[in-house]
Amino acid sequence: MSNTNGPLLSPLEGRAVTVRAAPDPRPADPPRAPPPPKEGATRGQRLGLIFGLLGALFFSVWLFSAILTPFVLAAVIAYFLDPPTTRLTRMGVPRGLAAFLLLLLLTALLLLAAVLLYPLLLSQIGILLLRLPAYIASIGAQLRDALILLEEQIGPDLMDSRLRELAVGQVGAILSFIGTSGARLLGGGFALFSVFTLLIVTPVCGFYLLRDWPFMMTRIESWLPRRSASVLRRLALDTDRVLAAWLRGQLICCAILGGLYAVGLSLIGLELGLLVGLLAGVLSFIPYVGTITGFAAALLLAAGQWGTMHGLGLVVLVFAVGQVIEGYIIYPRLLGDRVELHAVWVIFALFAGGVAFGFLGVLLAVPMAAAIGVLARYWLRRYLASPLYLDPPRTGS
Repeated sequence: MSNTNGPLLSPLEGRAVTVRAAPDPRPADPPRAPPPPKEGATRGQRLGLIFGLLGALFFSVWLFSAILTPFVLAAVIAYFLDPPTTRLTRMGVPRGLAAFLLLLLLTALLLLAAVLLYPLLLSQIGILLLRLPAYIASIGAQLRDALILLEEQIGPDLMDSRLRELAVGQVGAILSFIGTSGARLLGGGFALFSVFTLLIVTPVCGFYLLRDWPFMMTRIESWLPRRSASVLRRLALDTDRVLAAWLRGQLICCAILGGLYAVGLSLIGLELGLLVGLLAGVLSFIPYVGTITGFAAALLLAAGQWGTMHGLGLVVLVFAVGQVIEGYIIYPRLLGDRVELHAVWVIFALFAGGVAFGFLGVLLAVPMAAAIGVLARYWLRRYLASPLYLDPPRTGS
């Protein structure tokens, strides 16, 4: 009999029941090998990328040099106006509107300068062509008197009349050639640029470049190779710092010096003072060349117009005051120690760019010189920190 008062115990109670799966008839997959490590770019690939980009750049500049000038001018305008556009954008002005307003202001200023200065420059060129024979005759007479005085001092054996007249004639021919060539160059300068290019293509391209400048810089930065992105970014920032300090400061210096020399030479009564002063200001873009050229031209014109030491002294006084203002006020305040482009390097770059690509090469010369200077200083720092420099000298024989 069974006990109906106690719990009914199952025969499986208190035991762990395990269920075994039926074996899979399919064969097991072989173990997978780990993926091979990704290989980095080789040195040859990096060098090929660098030299390929440089070669494509120089070939493009050479091939399209005849049509690149307005686009390079537009890029220069966009680079020059980017900081004020950025400041207006931070004040809440849309960047497109800020770019349009600044370009409109710049265009208005250039047109105003052309309307006001071009007739004056044409009148100055007319005066130069009209008075040039008289100036040459006056300078020749003064040179003849100086040579006669020299002949009296050193004797007729070293200086005779034929040599004196030959020197006077050659100086007159040189002055006549310089005067007529300069007048033709200044008078036909605007023919170098067509009206369509100057008034349409450059402002339109400048507007779009200025409006999209931050986006383009960000996109270019995203294309940098990740391995060297930080180094390239630092080099680009150094190039921008040097180029901005030199370019913006130098343009302002040229404008100030051109106005100063033009006003000063006009005030002392030099007939072609406006032309010489503006020429000296424009050529001040090349270090020392503008001042030296303007000073020499002003002295020759003063000798032809007055022929006295008093007139020459007034010209010397104007340029001396200009040099003092340039050396102690303009350059320390506008450029200071930020400029790391040596004057000889800038002069060489401008002449090399002009010889290679004409006016386009002059536009590209300073940015290329700034970039090469930054790269040269970077590699110099690398060299000074490398074993090539730090290895101790050999001892013994």
